[in-house]
Amino acid sequence: MSGNQLEEPYSWIYHFNAPSTAEAQRLRLLENHLAKVGAGAIVRAPFFCDLGSNISLGAGGFVNFNCVILDVAPVTIGELSAIGPAVQILTSDHPRDPEVRRRQVRYGRPVTIGTNVWIGAGAIILPGVTIGDDAIVGAGSVVTRDVPAGATVVGTPAKAVS
Repeated sequence: MSGNQLEEPYSWIYHFNAPSTAEAQRLRLLENHLAKVGAGAIVRAPFFCDLGSNISLGAGGFVNFNCVILDVAPVTIGELSAIGPAVQILTSDHPRDPEVRRRQVRYGRPVTIGTNVWIGAGAIILPGVTIGDDAIVGAGSVVTRDVPAGATVVGTPAKAVS
């Protein structure tokens, strides 16, 4: 980087998060840099991601303040799903074998969030997780495994509640 210029792909995030950016401009930035932005979808600034080009946000989807999406692999957020403030959706993963890690091998595993899902504030969704339609993830939960449709999970690691 030189001077005050930010290099792509991050300059669009800088402009998206700037307090002076109008909502119409924010929407255009999302439409130009995310894989998909459905009708009526809302993303509140500040918002942070790796690329943006691997994020699909369904119609009526809502992403609240301070969301972090590490999208080195696809992230799909279904229609009408609501993502609470300070949620982290992570696709970036690392080998468990220390010898492979020494070779700095990195990879990503996709995250899929179904339709009409509610993810509470501060939840963390780990790589490779699928959250089924109509599920609820409690605030502060760490989701390490798939969540079935209609289930409510809470805690660290997140477990189903009756």
